[in-house]
Amino acid sequence: MNSLRSLRQYLSVLVCGFFLTACAGYSGRGLQPGVATLPDVIAVMGSPALSWKDPGGGQQLAYPRGPAAAQTFMVFIDPGGRLLRIERVLNLEHFARIEPGMSGKEMVLRLIGPPVPQWTNYFKARDELVWEWQFCDSWNQLARFDVLFDATTGVVRTSYQRQALMGPGGVAPWCGH
Repeated sequence: MNSLRSLRQYLSVLVCGFFLTACAGYSGRGLQPGVATLPDVIAVMGSPALSWKDPGGGQQLAYPRGPAAAQTFMVFIDPGGRLLRIERVLNLEHFARIEPGMSGKEMVLRLIGPPVPQWTNYFKARDELVWEWQFCDSWNQLARFDVLFDATTGVVRTSYQRQALMGPGGVAPWCGH
């Protein structure tokens, strides 16, 4: 009986430790700018979904944590291979940088990272490609942000919508930050 109790306690500690480690790596929490290196970032956060080399020798790495997590982190590395900063990019401040009329999918990817693949659609009648991201809006509710590319001209427009999701008792689910 005691060995069964000990096994349960051991498994509980192991599972809790696993989840705490996973949460720390999720956002890169604990990585210090100017101290952490690119290998440190990859060890903690994993391989990035996308990465870019900057003309000055630095790098930018994209870590989408959706669709369920509703967040993407951009990691900026200096030319010497040290962490400059980590930014949450699925927010209204970053979305505002995507201006109507701007062209280029690469610019959008570098601003807010890759869209959720299952929510990417092409509308033949409008000749328009739509990329979509789920995020926590300023009211801490799940919302969706769309970037629409005119397939002929590449010109961009955007839309924002709050989902009509209701949890128990008709209360919208809380995102959590």
